[in-house]
Amino acid sequence: MSNLDYEINKELGECYLFMGELDKAEEYYRKAASSNGIHPDPYLGLATIAVQRGELDGAMSMYRKAHGIEPSDKTFSGIGLIQMESGDLPGAFQSFDQALAINPENMVALFSMVRLGHELEKLESIAPHLENYLAIDPGKHEVRYALAGCYVCMNRKDDAARELSAILENHPDNGPAQELLTQIQD
Repeated sequence: MSNLDYEINKELGECYLFMGELDKAEEYYRKAASSNGIHPDPYLGLATIAVQRGELDGAMSMYRKAHGIEPSDKTFSGIGLIQMESGDLPGAFQSFDQALAINPENMVALFSMVRLGHELEKLESIAPHLENYLAIDPGKHEVRYALAGCYVCMNRKDDAARELSAILENHPDNGPAQELLTQIQD
């Protein structure tokens, strides 16, 4: 199969997946994957289909195949989501950490790590990832609010107040930021 055939099959798989036609998407992703096996994208598509069908073992297998071809923040995030769903929270935390090392803007990994950081009491490990994100996109108030929440839980109220004030500077009507700032100032 030529590279053009691969691209066409991959694109058709993506289109059918977007339209929710999982059987057709799977058919075209399988054609693309069998073309030469050197591209991770069809396996990521097949993993997404497996997740939507509730087939977590199949999804993990596809994420691992994609990861074996080319480790990426997407493969680490996918593996982390499956680990989280199957109860391997420390493994998931590590996978999300690796995803963010590759791409600090991976929102799936970032917010999954925030959730796990609270559950596993590893807030000191997630604050640097939130700070890294804000160094790239300082206007993302959801990330800044998550960082402020981490700081509150870590008893760093001055740092939390600074982050909340930055949110309110640009979004004075942000109720959650106003409320949290009031709570920590009392």
